[in-house]
Amino acid sequence: MVTQIHLGEMAVDVVFKDIKNIHLSVYPPEGKVRISAPLRLNIDTIRVFAITKLAWIRQQQAKLRAQHRETPREYLNRESHYVWGKRYLLKVIELDDLPKIELNHHQIQLYVRPATTQEQKQILIEQWYRETLKDVIQSLIMKWEPIMGVKVERFFVQRMKTKWGSCNPLAKSIRLNTDLAKKPPECLEYIVVHEMTRLLEPSHNQRFISLMDEFLPKWRF
Repeated sequence: MVTQIHLGEMAVDVVFKDIKNIHLSVYPPEGKVRISAPLRLNIDTIRVFAITKLAWIRQQQAKLRAQHRETPREYLNRESHYVWGKRYLLKVIELDDLPKIELNHHQIQLYVRPATTQEQKQILIEQWYRETLKDVIQSLIMKWEPIMGVKVERFFVQRMKTKWGSCNPLAKSIRLNTDLAKKPPECLEYIVVHEMTRLLEPSHNQRFISLMDEFLPKWRF
């Protein structure tokens, strides 16, 4: 059974299950809050529990939002950039050769020609994020199509201001946010499965929830 409580403006999903203990999770990428609760607990008890954990919840959400709302990048040495949820320091290497990007331990190494502008560096890194993301998305779609019994005809990767993903059920296509390349891999897989499920059930109704439970049993937690 699923319900929702509100703590001021904060919405908390509550999922009742046949378990012994109560569990609290703040789920990336957006900081959504979910509580897994034993069947014996009433909603008032769960609300009190959530209130006692407000400081921790807000701390976890702040960490996620801080990563999401990066300050404008200048593409200078030792600037922080995220790849698959991990922090890398940028190292700009000037060579009279074709530009390229490599990950090396805790560095993201950007090879550019001398006099490459900040805007050009930005374009190179954003293109690299897109291509990196495309490769992983393709493999995830190939993994999940036979499991889910759905075919993705096309997928697109682009910058999106307010969404992590979207789909077009009629065209059997999905669209994903370039910034997912900066998030942990499990976030990308969740969004891919979410949008593929919407090709089967466009509405976020009980059938959609049941399908997500079938494909990703721990998606709520």
